[in-house]
Parts: sequence; C-alpha cells; structure tokens
Amino acid sequence: MQQNKDIMILGIESSCDETSAAVILNGRKVLSNIISSQISLHQKYGGVVPEIASRRHVELIVPVIDEAVEKAGVKLKELDAIGVTYGPGLVGALLVGLSAAKGLSFALNKPLIGVHHIEGHIAANYLQYEELEPPFMCLVASGGHSHIVFVEGYNKFEILGQTRDDAAGEAFDKIARAIGLGYPGGPLIDKSAVNGNPKAINFPRVHFEGGSLDFSFSGLKTAVLNYLNILSQKGEKVNIEDVSASFQQAVVDVLVKNTITAAKNKRVKKIALAGGVASNSCLRRQMKEKAQENGIDVMFPSPILCTDNAAMIACAAYYGYINGVASDLSLNAVPGLRLGER
Repeated sequence: MQQNKDIMILGIESSCDETSAAVILNGRKVLSNIISSQISLHQKYGGVVPEIASRRHVELIVPVIDEAVEKAGVKLKELDAIGVTYGPGLVGALLVGLSAAKGLSFALNKPLIGVHHIEGHIAANYLQYEELEPPFMCLVASGGHSHIVFVEGYNKFEILGQTRDDAAGEAFDKIARAIGLGYPGGPLIDKSAVNGNPKAINFPRVHFEGGSLDFSFSGLKTAVLNYLNILSQKGEKVNIEDVSASFQQAVVDVLVKNTITAAKNKRVKKIALAGGVASNSCLRRQMKEKAQENGIDVMFPSPILCTDNAAMIACAAYYGYINGVASDLSLNAVPGLRLGER
C-alpha cells in the first residue's frame, strides 16, 4: 500500500502497570512517548495488584493522552488512526486503554487498530533501528512473556519457542522477592549480580528433547528457593550477590542458547531483543558475544523502549494500517491473546 502523505498514529498502552500514549510519524519517528509508571504504587505489595492498576489507569489515561498529543505538536483531527493494545494483559487494565481508544476512534471518525502486546515489543526495534526490516529473529522476554519469534514480515510471525510455565521476568521478580531485594526484580538482580560470582552456585538449565526451543523457569525458581531454605535451616548467611549472579546466569544461558539455535535453524543473520528483560546487561552482553561467534548481528532497543510503552504500539499499528488492518468498535480485551491471533 503506497502512501503519498505522512501518517500519524496515536498509540495507547495499558496492559499492565504503565499508562502510556504516544504519537508516531510514518511508523518510525517518535513525536511523543508519555509513560506513567505505577512501580512505586505496587512496590509495597511485591508485584502488580490488578485492581489497583486498573483504577490508576482510569485516573491517568486522559491526562496521558492529552500530554502525548500536546508534546507531539499535533491536533487530534490530524491523526490518521488510533492503535491500542487489546491483549494479552490484565483484563481490567486493558479495558481502560481500549475504552479510551474506541471513544477517540468514534469521536474523530478515525480507524481503530487493535495491537497484540508482543507485536508491539517486537516493533520497538523499528523505532531504534530505522534500517531494520524483516526477516529477523526476536527474543521477547518480559514479566509475562518469553517467546522466540521468527519475524517473517511486519505482520507475519512464527513462534519457535516459548515458556511452558513462568516467564523469565516473572522468575526474576519471584527470586528478587525471595532474597529480599524487592520489586521490580529484574533491574535489582542485574545490579546485585555485578558484585557476585555467576559460577558460585550451579543452578539448573532446562532444555527439552526433540529439538524444542521452549523454556521452563519454574524448576530453576524452585532450585533457588530450595537452596535458600537449606541455608536457612543450617543457619548460614545468604550471599545475595552470588545468588543473584548464579540465578541470572542460568536464565541468560538458556535464553541465549535457544535464540541462537533458532536463528541458525532459520538461517537469519539478525537477532533483536524485546521486552523488559532485554534491558538486562548480562543478556545483552552474552547474546552479542555468542551471536558474533556465529556471524549474527544483535539489536536491542533503548531501555525506555524495552518497558511497556505506547510508541511501540503505535509503530505496530502503523504497519497494520498501511496493510489495511482495522478493528471495529466491538473490539474487546483478550487477556490470553496468542501471537498471530486476530
């Protein structure tokens, strides 16, 4: 679909605990990307409380959208379409952003484009690397997702591996809580691991037979908890830095090995990272090292684009828009939405 004019998309993201709105020009240029995080609100609970998240989204969604449009220097009527996350995520949280998007779509008579949250994370790489085009391999690792995705086209995806239980980011959060670091676990374990020995404790790495590239982190999580319980029973002190480094290394080893294998199997020379865990310094470093050994380039978005944000949603919506993808006003939140479903 050829475009003879600039295309401006408003993106809205509210799948978990970030309320975000952004305006993207021609799918690649970020005119604004406003993110209101609820981390401080949920820290005392050790994780996201869905009801609290939903109520906060209700309070923030209109001011955040207003700020995004104002910062972009555009008027609502100048927008070409409204992109919004409709799954997966927390159903109450998703409904807030979806309701705002549907209201704007109706009032402005602009197309509504429902976006899969994981497709959004993948699209964040297009904002970071203007020259990036499919095909490439993408590791999406976050609090709710761990997927290896072969990106065949802007709107064509093949899942080659995924978690069979806990997501990588979820495991980080649980272990961080267990060793007293708090929430969110990913950045805190990453920081703690800097002063630890990744070989101090030999935690398990799960690999499945039959060439499966799926992940499993529940056994690793249990192994860490058992290790902590044994030390507690013996009255011995926990070396938090060593536990952090050893646990992190176990997660990273599996993520890197499976992703490199997927890229080699599909004979692609580009790997992208996406999602909150993509900010992990050990993952970035090791993925880059192993990829270079195999003649593969690695890309990762800036940390602000790794977190949940609306710029990535608007970017994904753009590629739907130029290919004629649109949703009607009956679009509903789908908390368990699978990649490729529509």
